[in-house]
Amino acid sequence: MDSEAKEEVPLLEEFVLCGGIETQVLKCGPWTDLFNEQCINRPKLLIVIIPGNPGFPFFYISFAKALYSLTGRCFPVWIISHAGHVLAPANKTTRSPSEDPSAQEIKDVYGLNGQTEHKLAFLKTHVPKEMKLMLIGHSVGCYLALQILKQAPELPVFHTFLLFPTIERLSESPNGRIATPILCWLRYVFYVPGYFVLKLCPEIIKSLVIKMSLHLMNMKRECLPQEILQPFCFANAAYLGAQEMMQVVKRDDETIKKNLSKLTFYYGTVDGWCPVKYYEDIKKDFPEGDIRLCEKNIPHAFILGFSQEIAVIVADWLKDNLSKI
Repeated sequence: MDSEAKEEVPLLEEFVLCGGIETQVLKCGPWTDLFNEQCINRPKLLIVIIPGNPGFPFFYISFAKALYSLTGRCFPVWIISHAGHVLAPANKTTRSPSEDPSAQEIKDVYGLNGQTEHKLAFLKTHVPKEMKLMLIGHSVGCYLALQILKQAPELPVFHTFLLFPTIERLSESPNGRIATPILCWLRYVFYVPGYFVLKLCPEIIKSLVIKMSLHLMNMKRECLPQEILQPFCFANAAYLGAQEMMQVVKRDDETIKKNLSKLTFYYGTVDGWCPVKYYEDIKKDFPEGDIRLCEKNIPHAFILGFSQEIAVIVADWLKDNLSKI
């Protein structure tokens, strides 16, 4: 029954211009343009998912659909890609508002700070300014969500869920100690051979690789761009990863303190990117905060098999707090 319900969830794929960069946005629900919705039909809340790295919205479709269904199909759930991680197919039109302040070029848009500005440009241009927001960050998306709260306190953010948050000491984590030399130095070694392999590889081989990968991950090929195996996108993901290792060092306690009442942290017990020690430290420093430790051994990449479980957690919180919207 649940699988049938998920199939019926309306899902729209759009490519919009954001910060001068084509950006993939996946939208769950019948509301595709919140500016043109009459007030009586406009939802009270927009849920925006900010992905980890790589920032492919495709990976979050099952999570978004489950969340949309579990919240009574009352609120749109949108997933925004990271700048430069998804290219629009040749047959897709990139939509841009007639007056688009986000078309101004963002400095170092593929880097960590640029990705924050990219998300801010989207929220300020493609979402009505009075629309209440729930931000859901995953992994580095949590860092970006905190930066959004810090840099744009005027945004009507109702609540923010930080799932498996990589917001501090990333290079010191078990996975970070391995990833740091690869992303910060060795990635240059792979750029040229990687470029030629992906560029010269026949499309039929790429399709086969994608098909086999999706089968292994038990995922459907829904809104997955043909251009996903592009060296440009992989290079941008690696570049962002390198900046994460170098810049995600000190936890932003000031921003957390200012916004603590509208933050929920969810840490994993088997997470090599943000180990239990990080949970214990933040819980000690903010004992009054809504800071949780997973009891189900859900991995950092929850989108690969545990979307429903995490969607239930977020939906239950939202149901308990509907009166505050």
